[in-house]
Amino acid sequence: MDITAIVIAASIPSALTGFCFWLIERNIKKQDKKRESEEAARREDEERRENLRQQQEVFLVQGVNASIALGEATARAVQRIPDAHCNGDMHAALEYAAKVKHAQKDFLTKQGINSIYE
Repeated sequence: MDITAIVIAASIPSALTGFCFWLIERNIKKQDKKRESEEAARREDEERRENLRQQQEVFLVQGVNASIALGEATARAVQRIPDAHCNGDMHAALEYAAKVKHAQKDFLTKQGINSIYE
C-alpha cells in the first residue's frame, strides 16, 4: 500500500466520526433552542400571572375601602335618625373602622415607599 491509500483509509473513520459529532452537536443546539424558548414562554406566563395577582390585590384593597366607606356612611345615617337609639356598639364600630382604614392606609404607604427604594 502506498501512503495515499493509508491516508485515505485513515481519514474515512475520522470523517465519519466528525460527521457523527456534528450531527450530535446540531441536535444538542436544537434542544437548547427549544428549551430556551420554553423557558421564555414560562417566564412570560409567570410574569402575566404575577401581574394578575397584583391587580387582584389592588381590587381587594379597593373593595375593602369601599366596604368600610359604605359601613361608615350607613352608620352615620342611622345615627341621624332620631328614633334609632344607637348604643355604644355603633360608635365603637365606627371608631374601629376608622382605625383599620388608617392602619391599612399607613401600611400601603410604607410599602409604596419601600418599593421605590428597592
